[in-house]
Amino acid sequence: MGRLNAGSAAINKAIVEFVTGIGVVKTFGRAGRAHAGYREAATRFGDHYSGWVRPMLKLEAFSSMAVSAPVVLLVNLAGGIWFVHAGRISPVDVLTASMVAMVIPSVLVTLGFGAQARREASAAAERIAAVLETPVLPEPCRPKVPDGHEVELHDVSFSYDGTVDVLDGVRLRLVPGTVTALVGPSGSGKSTLASLVTRFHDVSGGRITIGGVDVREIATEQLYRHIGFVLQDVQLLRTSVRDNIRLARPGASEEEVREAARAAQIDRRIEALPRGYDSVVGEEAVLSGGEAQRVSIARALLADAPVLVLDEATAFADPESEATIQDAIARLVRGRTVLVIAHRLPTIVEADQIAVLREGRIVERGRHPELLAADGLYARMWATHERAVV
Repeated sequence: MGRLNAGSAAINKAIVEFVTGIGVVKTFGRAGRAHAGYREAATRFGDHYSGWVRPMLKLEAFSSMAVSAPVVLLVNLAGGIWFVHAGRISPVDVLTASMVAMVIPSVLVTLGFGAQARREASAAAERIAAVLETPVLPEPCRPKVPDGHEVELHDVSFSYDGTVDVLDGVRLRLVPGTVTALVGPSGSGKSTLASLVTRFHDVSGGRITIGGVDVREIATEQLYRHIGFVLQDVQLLRTSVRDNIRLARPGASEEEVREAARAAQIDRRIEALPRGYDSVVGEEAVLSGGEAQRVSIARALLADAPVLVLDEATAFADPESEATIQDAIARLVRGRTVLVIAHRLPTIVEADQIAVLREGRIVERGRHPELLAADGLYARMWATHERAVV
């Protein structure tokens, strides 16, 4: 039942993402590609549902027939007639019992629906409880300040459940002023690694350092002065576009906000809104996935963090958005340490370093031409991409 609930949630999420960007994907002829996420979620849900429901079909069919009103009435009358002939009850008793029996099916159906609602509510409560029970990461007793902006992963391992490692022995060095891209099949650990660099979780083994200091030894407030991030699922508040950008620095001036928007290639789109920067997201400002990501990039630029983690939005980015996002990333890299979690290979061909993840391990690293020449996993992924485009 838990897998069914998770699958249903994935379908709902995919539908919302697809509908939000439908205008963009249809304009650029990418509806099929954008719809792939929904198809994948629906297929997984269908597989789980089929495996769950198939053994129950016979039982459900029998129970539905057994509690139907005609069957209950027929059984009651047959039994009543037998008891009348046996002299144990009177015909009036049979009539009374038949009237009561007609109510039983509706009561059972009501109880069944109530039990289903209770199971769903219980599953939702468990998910909420899991969030509320998530342990708070400990603050260092004697916090340190990073000396520089180099990020290094030293034999990093991580497990969500304490038994299966999602990442295992990852070594990676991110040099200031360069872009490092992480690529790999779905489930290889790309986004998990990004969450460790931003310390959304603590590593299970090894360590991650910024400026030579373990991220666990840096105070949270200080850490997020050094790290900015643009996540795959962009979250914009239902407030003005200006306030969404200014979230990184509430005291930023109007010119600083506009400069960040210009650097993120989103200023013209904002100015075209009914009330410009005062337009409220979700009301006057209805943004596509790529546009929302650029607002998030503007927010990260305004924060002026020396280390940036970018987890690309993949649900419905179109070719135009990809180009403008690449331009924005080119501005972000100047003097900063940038880690890009790449879900689309064309967006990272100019990266200074590409690390290829498979099953939680880095199996290849290098620049785009070098990895193609190596004819390994990256080259196969690139060939698959080119066939899909054609």
